[in-house]
Amino acid sequence: MVTRRYFLKKGGLGLAAFTIGGKEVVVGDNIRVPTGNNRSFLKNDNYTSNRPEVSKRNFVSESVEETIKNVTKQLKDPKLARMFGNCFPNTLDTTVHYRILEGKPDSFVYTGDIHAMWLRDSAAQVWPYLNLMEKDEPLRKLIAGVVNRHTKCILFDPYANAFNDGPTGSEWISDYTDMKPELHERKWEIDSLCYTVRLAYHYWKISGDTSVFSKDWEKAAGLIVKTFKEQQRKDGLGPYKFRRKTERQLDTLCNDGYGAPVKPVGLIVSSFRPSDDATTLNFLIPSNLFAVTSLKQLAEISAKITNNGAFASECLALAGEVQAAIDNYAVVDHLNYGKIYAFEVDGFGNKLFMDDSNVPSLLSLPYLGCADRKDKVYQNTRNFVWSLDNPYFFKGTAAEGIGGPHIGFDMIWPMSLIMKAMTSNDDAEIKYCVKTLRDSDGDTEFMHESFHKNDPRKFTRSWFAWVNTLFGELILKLIKEGKINLLNSL
Repeated sequence: MVTRRYFLKKGGLGLAAFTIGGKEVVVGDNIRVPTGNNRSFLKNDNYTSNRPEVSKRNFVSESVEETIKNVTKQLKDPKLARMFGNCFPNTLDTTVHYRILEGKPDSFVYTGDIHAMWLRDSAAQVWPYLNLMEKDEPLRKLIAGVVNRHTKCILFDPYANAFNDGPTGSEWISDYTDMKPELHERKWEIDSLCYTVRLAYHYWKISGDTSVFSKDWEKAAGLIVKTFKEQQRKDGLGPYKFRRKTERQLDTLCNDGYGAPVKPVGLIVSSFRPSDDATTLNFLIPSNLFAVTSLKQLAEISAKITNNGAFASECLALAGEVQAAIDNYAVVDHLNYGKIYAFEVDGFGNKLFMDDSNVPSLLSLPYLGCADRKDKVYQNTRNFVWSLDNPYFFKGTAAEGIGGPHIGFDMIWPMSLIMKAMTSNDDAEIKYCVKTLRDSDGDTEFMHESFHKNDPRKFTRSWFAWVNTLFGELILKLIKEGKINLLNSL
């Protein structure tokens, strides 16, 4: 029988280990290898599950349970069916903490084995449930609670990426930044604020509920735009700086905590990537494109819901400025691929050619509504990032895919395979991705942060709710698009 032991995240690695027969199995630096088929399973309707038993689940949604039944009946591959049944509800089963605060829904969402709430992860974790809200009022309230919690987080500190459920402190309390006990970590990442806008916007579009757009939400929206403008660095370096005592190069910033120099050209500095790794050139292009999309969504909310035409105009003007700067500085010629998006630039003419598996990535741009899948620049970029010319593309005997410096060489992130399938209209590509995801679970029937390109039994983070739920989202998308035969042909 296998039990899991969870620890805080140290040095960017999730320290989740397996214990088998009282003995912990660890391979290498934070890479686990479960031995044999030692999982305990629960019987649940038509599929075998290793979900928590019903009484121990954090939140039960009738519509999610019905979806699992419907999907698993259609999937002929028993392992794929079990994996969907395990992964799709993982956020609800294990990470959400719902309550009513001050008369409003409030939802605090763990990222998995780290008991803190990342703005990015929490928004992404509940995203696949949005389309199930119509017939599930408790689920709608749960997601409204995430929007409300995001508002509180941004009002507390728009530069922070991860929050505690109260002033509990964290292992990063000694970081050299404006750290407080309510913060788990204070790394400035553009995408943290973009994900909050994305969730609130689509929550409104799908549910029709505007109650989340309170006066506090308007203040938070104002802080988002203010923060974006501060990090254009037109009027100096701005208020944010960050340093950490660490052995990891990408866990701290140079130049007294401000990062590498940039030339103010209209782009927005993101000190850290969505991997929580420091940027190299500071203008992170996938996140800047995400900001353009988010600003347009903020403008629509302001024009149609909160009736603030002046703020809507401010958002659209900033979106236009950032987009123009992207066009001028980030769409560049590559030696082998023609015009592509650079991953990072600095405004001085320097550019970094790579992609990271975390979303937003260059690969994921159409998934986030930041680029047309058929756009020539995106297609050229896509060809580049899924090739050995991308320094973080790895190809081994078990799989090929994108990783990143957060974990290091030869470790493929399932998130990259999911994004490739999400943004593809090629059935062969999609089939490869789904089959690889099925076969790279390390005999756990869950997704992981990363796995070794030659041996999927070597993986990091056995409890990573975002990628679990994202895998479920992919399967639902393919079924909705009429690709059940593709799924049943693995």
